[in-house]
Amino acid sequence: MKAAVVVANEDVRYMDVEEPQVKPGHVKIKVKASGICGSDIPRVLHNGVHFYPIVLGHEFSGDVVEIGEGVTKVKVGDTVSGAPLVPCMKCEDCQKGNYSLCKHYSFIGSRQQGSNADYVVIPENNAVPYDPSIPYDVAAMFEPSTVAIHGLLQNEYEGGKYVAILGGGTIGIFTMQWAKIFGSKKVVVFDISDERLELAKRLGADEVVNTLKEGFMDEAMAITGGKGYEYVYETAGQVPTMHMAFKLAANKAHVCFIGTPHVDMTFTPALWENMNRKEFKLTGSWMSYSAPFPGKEWDLTAHYFATGQLKFDKSMIFKKIPMSEAQEAFQMFKTPGLVQGKILLVNED
Repeated sequence: MKAAVVVANEDVRYMDVEEPQVKPGHVKIKVKASGICGSDIPRVLHNGVHFYPIVLGHEFSGDVVEIGEGVTKVKVGDTVSGAPLVPCMKCEDCQKGNYSLCKHYSFIGSRQQGSNADYVVIPENNAVPYDPSIPYDVAAMFEPSTVAIHGLLQNEYEGGKYVAILGGGTIGIFTMQWAKIFGSKKVVVFDISDERLELAKRLGADEVVNTLKEGFMDEAMAITGGKGYEYVYETAGQVPTMHMAFKLAANKAHVCFIGTPHVDMTFTPALWENMNRKEFKLTGSWMSYSAPFPGKEWDLTAHYFATGQLKFDKSMIFKKIPMSEAQEAFQMFKTPGLVQGKILLVNED
């Protein structure tokens, strides 16, 4: 088969490789679309892979073309997305259903061969069937949606409250939609980009706030009558938004950091004291899994995309590029600010 193989740093070659064979308990998928995740960029551009050669790709969709012995979850012809984590299922964390915390895991498209290829073989439990009315492009975006709803579940979410979403990127847009689906009183998206804020409004945000505006904090607090937000989700992984979360939180709020920071961060005593004085709960969120594996995050994503309540906007995809041009696709990320949205690598029939 053909695959986009990372053979060295910054060197992705579309080449012939051995086609993976189905094993008992596994399914073979003909890949239709495979997204480039932010975590893939340093793997290619900054020597960040676990080994060479490697086929990356862990946000994907396609058709089941073969099933191994004992498989009952899917059948040939089913449309499926893929949950990329392969937990050990034996450690204490896995036994408790905390698969994201497994220290002995494998990962499709990182620690084992992934979906930037004609075919990928994955364990039966990692195949997530979905209604064929959902386009392949959308189904390749299941993973970021599951990350968003996992954050809601981590944060003991309840409807009827004011919700702040800090960051209007893909994860933030999905977090906003899940908050709406499960009954927020009002959900407000914060970002520095008017384009992303316009997208948030199109997809259901009740209010948006541009944090570059002078006096934006007064505007944000006024929306809640000055009380602050009962639920705050930081999705950008940026120091300013993490600081902002402490200021926006209401008394007894729930604050969740979904975003991952990449630089050192400090808090002033006065800023940190918000947590003490407001007695808010602060938690993190990592990946998107629960019991039974891969979890309700994936089932709910498939369901709400099929009903149309979870929405997708074409502007969330920057470009669809043939799998054969994967090298050129990754090179785009070397130009700061060029890629606005998801790049999908697609296999043409």
